Amino acid sequence: MIEQIFDKDEKSKIARKVLESLREWFEVDESREQYIRDSADWIFIAAKENDEYVGFLCLKETGKDTAELAVMGVLKEYHRSGIGRQLFDKAKAIATENGYSFMQVKTVQMGKYEDYDRTNLFYLSCGFKEFEVFPTYWDEDNPCQIYVMALK
Repeated sequence: MIEQIFDKDEKSKIARKVLESLREWFEVDESREQYIRDSADWIFIAAKENDEYVGFLCLKETGKDTAELAVMGVLKEYHRSGIGRQLFDKAKAIATENGYSFMQVKTVQMGKYEDYDRTNLFYLSCGFKEFEVFPTYWDEDNPCQIYVMALK
């Protein structure tokens, strides 16, 4: 079941559970904690299976016409089960309902790390298009790929 969560404490609790289980993607403690803190103030969509939250996705406004898929995670045992796509589809619907024209997402450029290559392929399969790579946005070892999509 996919649902939007409004309670800030519940958002933080879900984000912590999921992100701490995905340390190979969220290994930097400061960054992970920042996502957990920030998620309380963003549009928050969660996936629930058997009365347990197993994934989430957050949208944040980056411009009056643009929402960013700011952070997303699904517990490993639920990877490749369609939950990520369901979260994305709900996020896209909410962004459209809220009047956004575009959605963007940032990730590590394809070809740097196998785990991130799967992430890139997921975003491409959702309909995102390559926009630009910023080689030193995060650092030289993690070139930032920005993907975008039109919502209207």
